[in-house]
Amino acid sequence: MIYQLFIIGLGGFLGSISRYMLSKVIQEQANSSFPWGTMAVNIIGSFIIGIIFALSVKNNILPPVWRNFLAIGFCGGFTTFSSFSLDNYQLLANNQLMFSLLYTLISVILGFIFLYSGILIVRVLT
Repeated sequence: MIYQLFIIGLGGFLGSISRYMLSKVIQEQANSSFPWGTMAVNIIGSFIIGIIFALSVKNNILPPVWRNFLAIGFCGGFTTFSSFSLDNYQLLANNQLMFSLLYTLISVILGFIFLYSGILIVRVLT
């Protein structure tokens, strides 16, 4: 049990650092008040967890320890629904209703599309 917690914690640590760095780079490049960085990491995280799901559950290729490290740890730290919620609050607080709606729709729709894409890629490659 301690080993599993360590593995999940290590994945979360690496996922959180990756989220911070990638989100920051994307947001700086976008030079916009629209939360491109958070949206991008959530979409990328959906793609990654789709691959993990397909490898572990559908194809039984990924051992449980790696599934826990990647899905619970890394993706749990990498994606961030709480930041998504805060970004939406800030958009609404700044009277940017259209940006908030656009952000929500794009995040949810692309998140699902990329999740499914990850699953399809694993199906094709395995």
